[in-house]
Amino acid sequence: MVDLLYYEWLGKPVWMWLGFHALVAGLLAFDLGLLHRDKEHEIGVKESLLLTAFYFTLGMIFGGWVWWVLGPQAGQEYVAGLVVEKSLSMDNVFVIAVILTALNIPRAAQHRVLVWGILAAVLLRGLMIGLGAALVHQAAWVLSIFAAFLIFAGLKMLVSKEEEPGDIRENRAVRFLQRALRITPTLHGQRFVVRKPDPKTGKSAIWLTPLALALILVNGADVIFAVDSVPAIFAITTDTFVVYTSNIFAILGLRALYFALAAMVDRFAYLKTALALILIFIGGKIVVADTFGLVHVPPWVSLAVTVIFLVAGVSYSLWRTRGAVAEEAPAQGHTHTRGHEAVQHRA
Repeated sequence: MVDLLYYEWLGKPVWMWLGFHALVAGLLAFDLGLLHRDKEHEIGVKESLLLTAFYFTLGMIFGGWVWWVLGPQAGQEYVAGLVVEKSLSMDNVFVIAVILTALNIPRAAQHRVLVWGILAAVLLRGLMIGLGAALVHQAAWVLSIFAAFLIFAGLKMLVSKEEEPGDIRENRAVRFLQRALRITPTLHGQRFVVRKPDPKTGKSAIWLTPLALALILVNGADVIFAVDSVPAIFAITTDTFVVYTSNIFAILGLRALYFALAAMVDRFAYLKTALALILIFIGGKIVVADTFGLVHVPPWVSLAVTVIFLVAGVSYSLWRTRGAVAEEAPAQGHTHTRGHEAVQHRA
């Protein structure tokens, strides 16, 4: 048994993988079992920020452990990867806010969608990272393809104009799901599935609720955003363990971060530009450092540039939208309506 724990899988001993997944399982159990036993509890901005700080601090502590066990290089790569993934996940938060708001999911039920979404995201990211690792280790030129994709995605984000999303319920994918699946017209508490008679046959059948539809769409959004974030982390490091653990810690904090950002979504109108520049820089780093070998770019440089772009984007957004704070004060009694409009405008 001891020999099995030290057997190398994807470049690291099995005990490291088992230990990390035990930590993740413990965090989710702690979150669900202790912090949110009350299903009707609504997470406020203050609680959201505290939970975000908790998960980020824990992620940094784990990064210290990576530094101690695997060395300074791996530690720097982990921290850079965590910050990059956390930065890119912020745009995902805005899309999730649009989905949950458009489907009229109550705040108390949004937590349930996000928690189960995280469990699915862990599996989906694991599969995508495993595939990416296999491709990178089989052919180094795959990194050049990742670089080209990241630069293209960043430039597309820079030049694309903000568009009104319209009613997400009229989206083709949503309409297809509603035709292909049995979905109830209204919520049934916080249940994902219910048993109801089928109007065509009269027999009892399993129906999905709008909460399940929201979960499907949230996971679909995560897969789309992973197409950007997974190549971005491989541009920083090809160590599968570092890639995976930094990704998962970024995802774990995403649910906590959601409730703070969703309440302030209209204050981050210029964050998209910062995220685009981050993608372009990371892609350019591969071209300069890896493809042509012109300059060696240490992980701390990637970390520093990412933090500078992110802080600049957030600061500029808050400064440009500072007038919105004064306008919101008289409308405290209309929080729900204004929040819905703000989410629709940002997306």
